[in-house]
Amino acid sequence: MANGETRRKIKNKVKSHIPKDCLTEIRIFYRMVLETFKGIYQTGIVNIAIVVTMFIILVIFGGLFRGSLSAQAIADELGNTLQISAYLSPGADTSSVINTIKGLDNVKEVKFISKDRAWKNFKTDIDVPDIENPLPDTVHVKINKVENFDSVLSHVKKVKGVADTSYAASWVKTAQTVIHALHVAVPLFILAVIIMTTSIMGNTILLVIESRKDEIEIMRLMGVSNWYIKFPLILQGAIYGFVGSLLAVLFWQTGFLNDSFYWICEMFMVPKSTCSLFHAITIICVILLGTFCCGFGSYVCIKKHLQV
Repeated sequence: MANGETRRKIKNKVKSHIPKDCLTEIRIFYRMVLETFKGIYQTGIVNIAIVVTMFIILVIFGGLFRGSLSAQAIADELGNTLQISAYLSPGADTSSVINTIKGLDNVKEVKFISKDRAWKNFKTDIDVPDIENPLPDTVHVKINKVENFDSVLSHVKKVKGVADTSYAASWVKTAQTVIHALHVAVPLFILAVIIMTTSIMGNTILLVIESRKDEIEIMRLMGVSNWYIKFPLILQGAIYGFVGSLLAVLFWQTGFLNDSFYWICEMFMVPKSTCSLFHAITIICVILLGTFCCGFGSYVCIKKHLQV
């Protein structure tokens, strides 16, 4: 242990006195890139199996990730249809009540319906006897997000002049449950895919390390830099992930599922610009996940199984 530490210190000291040449560094980097593609060539037909595996994982990830974003948007759009009906007391100052409610946090829209108008609409829809108007003046309050519904409701109830309130309690509860579940499920799902991708790529690079074990040992005995040995393997993993992610993106661009997501979003009145944004986010996430997770999986495997 002490001898190993001494050798490491001597090696670092020697390196610090070696003059650095930019062209030399570029040549070394060029050689490492060549070693990367040499490793890919030596892997042979197994490359296809690796890329196909990455492709399948990233297609599934892309579909579920985009589905989660779409579900979140749909829940938000449906949540925007929720409203609180605030019934005003007889003789209440209508303008004061409306202005107070508009000033509340998280209130998206306030609409006043007079009792005369409400009674006229009611008699148009239903044939009722000629009796005195029993309906109160009403203020319909829309919330910006479903999560803020309970908070806004409690404040509306406290507004002076509001006698009572009503809302679709069952629908509000359902919408809040769905959105809360999405907030928990989406991060867990992304984490699970990252762990799975990293693990698969780590095992793949382990096979590459085993197949090149003798070559790596020779390079170590020759005093080759650790990064000269590590970097090609890490880059090789990143290339597998990048190619797999590009194939997954091409699949989403031309696949039936892409049109299906747009159709579902339009059916639930989600803006087309939002759908396009989700598509772009999905593409970026798939490429980043495939490239960086596979590269990281290679790094973890090298650090664990290759003592350099």
